Amino acid sequence: MHVPLSVLDLAPVPTGTPAAECVRRTVDLARLADELGYQRYWFAEHHSLPSVASSSPEVLIAHVAAHTERIRVGSGGIMLPNHTPLRIAEAFRTLSALYPGRIDLGLGRAPGSEQVASKALRAFDGNSFSSLMSELIALTRSMFPAGHPFGELQVMPADAASPPMWILGSSGASATSAGRAGLGYAYATHFTADPPGPPIGLYKEAFTPSAEFPAPHAIIAVAVVCAETNDRAERLASTMDLAWLRIERGAFSPLPSPEEVDAYPFDPSERHAIARRRPLVVIGDPRSVREQLERRLTESGADEIMVVTNVWSHEARLHSYRLLAKAFS
Repeated sequence: MHVPLSVLDLAPVPTGTPAAECVRRTVDLARLADELGYQRYWFAEHHSLPSVASSSPEVLIAHVAAHTERIRVGSGGIMLPNHTPLRIAEAFRTLSALYPGRIDLGLGRAPGSEQVASKALRAFDGNSFSSLMSELIALTRSMFPAGHPFGELQVMPADAASPPMWILGSSGASATSAGRAGLGYAYATHFTADPPGPPIGLYKEAFTPSAEFPAPHAIIAVAVVCAETNDRAERLASTMDLAWLRIERGAFSPLPSPEEVDAYPFDPSERHAIARRRPLVVIGDPRSVREQLERRLTESGADEIMVVTNVWSHEARLHSYRLLAKAFS
């Protein structure tokens, strides 16, 4: 089975590594993904989280696109409630002018941050995601009706193409609207237990072809930890276990080291919480990981898998993507 693979990068911040260094070394993984044949490289948008340094995806996109040659680079996603549609349209058309045919614009409906940061970022209190999305589509496609106050706006640079747009989902709420608008659709299986098959089915049923998407295209984002052996993969994934446990308690700290995990006194309820979340993550050696991902792709009806790997070791993270590409080559 041919499985298109892509990368979702949150610029994870491990304990003991400065956040600025984590931003700079996004290029390491992007270059590797470019060399290994990954389809696209997307940055998430999160704010005020000590474990995540990808607070400004459009800046990281420009940086990574300048240091790669083939791979598509984009957002996974820009959180639309945090921004004005015109500002997003301008930023991504500028990126498209700089890197023609290589930019994607993925859009999410959540703020991507904790409550205080959300209040500080909020551009449109009271405006719904659907109304913001409609405005952004109209801006990028020059589709405002006659007499609309924004009808004379030009998204500059006007002669650059707007990049293809994707709606990101984790509940299926946007699946039908993404299909009707002729957009791409990406489903976040890396943090939701809801099965992706039903919303992807709704997306494809509602799909209307567009210039950017003559046919529907659905992505599932999957958390993956791949190593030479299952035991090694489990060891690496243990840092994710403790990180998620802390997040569930509202403690947003950097990714813990394996030594921190070893020293942590897990009680039975915490081990149960970890076991409950573990099915969201694909963990194992290359053969095991490939089998699990192929099964998820088939069951979901998706067309592509976007892999997110957040482990403490930078080298182990790179190697996980390297092993995964080899498993599917």
